[in-house]
This record gives sequence, structure tokens and C-alpha cells, in this order.
Amino acid sequence: MKTLYIECAMGAAGDMLTAALLELLPDKAAFIEKLNGLNLPGVAFSAEPSVKCGVTGTHMRVTVHGEEEISEDVHDHEHEHEHHHEHEHDHDHEHEHDHEHHHEHDHEHEHEHHHEHDHNHEHDHDHEHDHDHDHHHHHHHTSLADIAAIIDGLAVDDAVKADAKAVYRLIAQAEGQVHGHPVEEVHFHEVGAMDAVADVVAVCLLMREIAPDQVIASPVHVGAGQVRCAHGILPVPAPATALLLTGVPTYGGQVKGELCTPTGAALLKHFASSFGDRPVMAVSQIGYGMGMKDFERANCVRAFLGESAGRREEITKLECNLDDMTGEEVGFALERLLAAGARDAYTAPIGMKKSRPGLMLSVICLPEDADRLAALMMKHTTTLGIRRQDMSRYVLERANHAIDTPVGSVRVKESRGLGTERRKLEYEDIAAIAREKDISLWEAKALIQGDDK
Repeated sequence: MKTLYIECAMGAAGDMLTAALLELLPDKAAFIEKLNGLNLPGVAFSAEPSVKCGVTGTHMRVTVHGEEEISEDVHDHEHEHEHHHEHEHDHDHEHEHDHEHHHEHDHEHEHEHHHEHDHNHEHDHDHEHDHDHDHHHHHHHTSLADIAAIIDGLAVDDAVKADAKAVYRLIAQAEGQVHGHPVEEVHFHEVGAMDAVADVVAVCLLMREIAPDQVIASPVHVGAGQVRCAHGILPVPAPATALLLTGVPTYGGQVKGELCTPTGAALLKHFASSFGDRPVMAVSQIGYGMGMKDFERANCVRAFLGESAGRREEITKLECNLDDMTGEEVGFALERLLAAGARDAYTAPIGMKKSRPGLMLSVICLPEDADRLAALMMKHTTTLGIRRQDMSRYVLERANHAIDTPVGSVRVKESRGLGTERRKLEYEDIAAIAREKDISLWEAKALIQGDDK
């Protein structure tokens, strides 16, 4: 199974995910050209080599009207960005844009801005300055509908548009819940800026280009400490990011700062089918997507692409010891457990106390079925207690299909993963042919396979 594993040991951000996935493509230049042909207004993409802790990877650079935006994916919420017009922005947090405009002119100019910075406000850095201070800031409220209209106007497949809009809906739902607003009333600021739209669409395009059968992500390192925003001091992860990561295994405390951005969290939530350790897989390619800030650890997202043994699923094993049931009673219990949805149910001989021989009854099931099946075990056996063990297992991908043979249609079971492919004829079909022709199973198999011997 073609598996994409995303390692988020230093969090995740839109530009880092884009760069890591880009490194998996055989022709990176062609894909950058494709990105630049999307007709995103004023947006230009470029991929640059970047080195973190001696490891070389790629940094994605997005410019809007020739200027590189300071985006939410910088991983540094207390940096300063000096524009050529000597206008200084102090980006304390990507959500709130607690900007302090430091101008060397009188207060009358400051009052001419007539704008407020709040969480539901997009700050569009598309403004002009002249040295006589007759300049204007264009602050646009960008709604989810506005973002959807931008995405719908792009020259990409409908599937890519659907993915990108779904990612933004996740962000809008989280922002709306944090601030107590309906999704339709949520307005984006930096998350809705063109550079962030570019990151989301680029990742969605890359996922379609790579076309993995499954996407698995590691537990997400969110960082630690606090960030300063317009509303005050917030803990890491910030409220919207925390909501986006509900149900996702996360950890923090090892690096100070906010490592996972809302865009990164939403992209992982949308594309990853599960979160956990890297599965057993034969890796063919590794991509390094570098962040902008330097830490003692390499600030990167790693993407592993290869063949895995199949999907990994969480399962539960239920067990009990039995020494006072007949064979018929145990057999009936197994029948009822399998009919109720157990993935497997079996017995094994054991020696019990007072040297009595007995059986251990084991049931394999999904965790959500464990309580119900444990109740059935109590009902159909004489046990007084059931042991429960939660674990995970690797399973090969399986498929069933029929083939035409000299003796009619026969079902075939196939499984594959980690370079292994298996093919097995359905026993019931072989047995039916053997009974019909009054021959052995071996002779029936030979007829199915067209062997005249």
C-alpha cells in the first residue's frame, strides 16, 4: 500500500508541509511552474534550499505583489519585519495581529487610519507608502465565502478545490467556536491572506499529485509557553489550534514557542486518516520541509513515502479462562461472538489451578465493540471475570473478486502490502466444484487453474 507518513516532531505549518511534499516529486521545477500558473492574484512561488542543523531541505517562499509576507507559518511570534518604507510590524501572534505601528510623525496621521485589529479581521499588507506619509492601509474582512470564491476561480481540478475549501471550513469552525460566532460570520485576517491560500492549495495539489493510498501523521509537537496577541496572553497551543487538534495525539513542553499553526493543524486533520508511530514500511523517498526559525533541533517536517504492510488499526483482546463448560457450550459461545461482530474468537488449552485442564477463550474486536462483546462473553460462558488488553495490529489490504475458469466463476481473495502479494482461491467455491464432480479438493484446484494433469 502506498503510504505517506508525515513526521511532526517540530509541529506543522503550511509552508513546511508544502516543502516536504514537494521534495517527494521527481520534477520539483515543473510543479513550481504549475503553482505559478494557478492565477492566484499577485502570488509567486519559489523553492529555496535550506539547512537546519546540518540537514538540507527545502523552504517554500511565497511572495504577494513582489513582497514576501510574514505569515502564520513562520514559527516565531515575536519577530519584527522591516519593510523598505521603514514601516515596522510587530507580529506577536498570527491570529490577532497585535500590530504596533511605529511612525515618526504626528498623531494626526495615526488617527487617519480608522481601523481596529481583532481576531476576525484580515490584515492585507497590500498598501503603499510615500515619504510625505500620505498612505493608505487596505484592511479587508475576508469571509469563508470570499475564500471559497477565490479557490473556485483557480485553474485546478474540482477535487483539489473541494479539499482546499474543506480545510478552510475546519479553520472557520474552530475560529467561530473560539469567538462564539457562526461559521458564516467568521472573518479571516492573516489566515485568509493570499499567501496562506497559496499554502493550502499547494498542499491539496501535492496530495493529489502524490496520490497516497493512506496518509498517517505522527503525534504533533505543539510547543510550549505562551504567545502574546491583541486579546492578551494565550497559552500554547492557541485556542483555535487546540480545537483543530481535538482527537489528535499531541504533546508539548520540549520547545518554547508555538510550533503548530492553525493552517498546519487543519491540513493534518483533513488529510491524515490516523495518527501514531510510523508503520512498518519500505521507504522510497524522504522530504524535508524547513521552517524559517532556527532551534537546537532541526525545524522541519519530514515526509516519508513508501510501501507499507497495510493499514494499522487499534484493536482489543478479551480473554477468560474456562474449566466447567462442555465442548458444545464453548462452541455455541464462539458462534454467537463471531456473529456479533468479533474479528476473531478462538480457544487454546491451558492448565488451571488444582491441575485442572481448561480453555482460554480469546476474542479480538474493535475497541468500540469491546464492552458489548464482553457482556456476551459473560452471558454465554461461566466466567466470573474478563481480561481486556488494548493494542494495535498491522493488516494487509484485502480484496475479493471473481475470475472465469474452465469450470465456471470462482472467487479469489487477494492481499497486498510491504512488497508482498498473496492470492488464494475461495475455499467454498473449490469445495462446491469438488462436491459437484465428486473429486478431491486437489483435483478441483487443478481444474480451476486449467491443469489437465
